Amino acid sequence: MQDDNCKKACEIFNYWGEFQGFRESQEKFDEAIELCPNFSNLYMEKAVPYLKRGDFITWKILIDKAVAIDPKMHLGYRGWCKYQFLRDYKGAIQDIEALEKIYPTGYLGYSANGDYELHIAKAICYSALGQKAKAISIIENQLAKKDHNVGLFDYYQLGVTYFELGKYDKALENFEKQSKQNDFAENIYFKSKVAKIRNKDYLDLKKLALKSYDEGKTMKDGYTHHFNKVYKSQMEEL
Repeated sequence: MQDDNCKKACEIFNYWGEFQGFRESQEKFDEAIELCPNFSNLYMEKAVPYLKRGDFITWKILIDKAVAIDPKMHLGYRGWCKYQFLRDYKGAIQDIEALEKIYPTGYLGYSANGDYELHIAKAICYSALGQKAKAISIIENQLAKKDHNVGLFDYYQLGVTYFELGKYDKALENFEKQSKQNDFAENIYFKSKVAKIRNKDYLDLKKLALKSYDEGKTMKDGYTHHFNKVYKSQMEEL
């Protein structure tokens, strides 16, 4: 009987997951939870609309249930969301490091938006907490792994962190790597900052950064602002 109930719950999940956020889908998830209370994805899927609408308290109650049932599947997602939506850097680190204990070597998975492997996300959290050297160590260790797929902004985040420590040679080295991987306005802006600090011609780079910004070649996310995001007004003031 339990297997039949869980099969029906899975069918509900698969169908109503396409209608995320609608009242009826939430009610159907409640029905499915009654049928199969240990189906962790139901709690996760039901939680998502609350996250997107800013009801973080309800989101956390639901996502915590999902993690308690299946930490392997949901720890990374919860950790990323703590970072992205709540700027709970310590909480994000705790979740990602708990996932590392489950998977002590290799791949942890990616952020919910696909921009960062979770080791890199953890490094960003350490950087946000002011632990720049630790952030650099984590990113460099991850980039050195043969199985790491370089993300959209990995070298940029490493470069900015070096820049903040005044290590401009290493910063520029990584900004140049970023340019070859995926160039965008913020990266060009930081290259212009390095040039200005060194009393070199930086105006062409500044103009290029502004042009790239106007063309939409920037760090984007549909819900929140990227870490180390730079805005047009900052570029204009350089």
